[in-house]
Amino acid sequence: MAALTPISRKPMSLVLPTVAAAGGFFGLFVGTANGSGLLGVLIGAALAVVLALVYVSVLKNEALSKWINIALFGVLGYVFGGGIAPAIIGLVYGWFIHWFTYWLYEGRYRARLLPYLTPGQVLWHYSFRVICGAIFTFLITPILVVMPLSFNAQDFFTFTPEMLRLDPAGYSLKHYQDFFTNNEWQRSFKNSLIIAPIATVISVSLGTLAAIGLSQSHVPGRRAIMAVMISPMIVPLIISATGMFFFYSQIGNWMEGTLGFNKTFVGYVKVVLAHAVLGIPFVIITVTATLVGFDRSLTRAAANMGANPVTTFFRVQMPLILPGVISGGLFAFITSFDEVVVVLFVGSASQKTLPWQMFTGLREQISPTILAVATILVAISILLLATVEMLRRRSERLRGMSPS
Repeated sequence: MAALTPISRKPMSLVLPTVAAAGGFFGLFVGTANGSGLLGVLIGAALAVVLALVYVSVLKNEALSKWINIALFGVLGYVFGGGIAPAIIGLVYGWFIHWFTYWLYEGRYRARLLPYLTPGQVLWHYSFRVICGAIFTFLITPILVVMPLSFNAQDFFTFTPEMLRLDPAGYSLKHYQDFFTNNEWQRSFKNSLIIAPIATVISVSLGTLAAIGLSQSHVPGRRAIMAVMISPMIVPLIISATGMFFFYSQIGNWMEGTLGFNKTFVGYVKVVLAHAVLGIPFVIITVTATLVGFDRSLTRAAANMGANPVTTFFRVQMPLILPGVISGGLFAFITSFDEVVVVLFVGSASQKTLPWQMFTGLREQISPTILAVATILVAISILLLATVEMLRRRSERLRGMSPS
């Protein structure tokens, strides 16, 4: 119904202030970069209003005005920015401000909305999306800054003029090469690859059993037990690390003195157990959420058919809660792989993990290789979170909560 509603052109009294606000917003960044944010706001707002009037009231040709606007801002970006990167930003901004002007003037912003919405509801509809987009940009910008800096040809933590001009000479893979050839980085990377999977297996095993047990209605004090089990997520990490230091030091002394284990092996055991404790709450929460929609009659039917509890668990229950188990395992893996505070307290130099090496690089030698490592960790995290999302959707389909 909303798509069939005729779209009427909006008065310029609505279009011009909104376009001026958009132009002023972008002008703020340009002006700040050139020493005067207020001047940038005024020039950006005035330029956006003048161009909107010319294109809508004088030229009256949307296709032609679009290319004129894109070319104009591309040239302005190249002239005032002095490089290809500012020119590209100018091209994108030219396209956006033209699209935004006609989006408002032609009333296209109401094309996909219900026709009976009031202006206030329409305003909130788009304001809410702008707020969400601003929050997302605020959260993602630090990551977007680190990734291109990892390709810096210089040993700097800032963008060089060559990088801003998109000059190939300003980019290099030497920081990645240093990561894959440096013995210190490789040793810490191997330690993380040893510790994180083992800690994940322990977390998944204990966390899954705990979640299944706490999901039973006859278990007394379920809420109190759950609160204790997920407390590592709530208690400040420095406090947990301090407590683990005193607790695992006693265990380490016993394993070395009584059992005669090697000191290095004991160090790995302490770090693995500490990371497993941090990962268990994530497994409990994800598996418990999966068990909310679990049909208990399936386990009773398996028992009636003669299956023992172990067979029932692996043949009936586990396939249905597997997405939650894997999701919890991925979160536990990420927690162990990225953790640095606990390993500083519990581990020794032999158990130096990748985050520990990054911390050392920031504190002692300011190694730009940290940027390359951070980019690699971001890529790994994105892949793991994408896997979690696919498993979540699969779990919903299995439980009939979403269409297949």
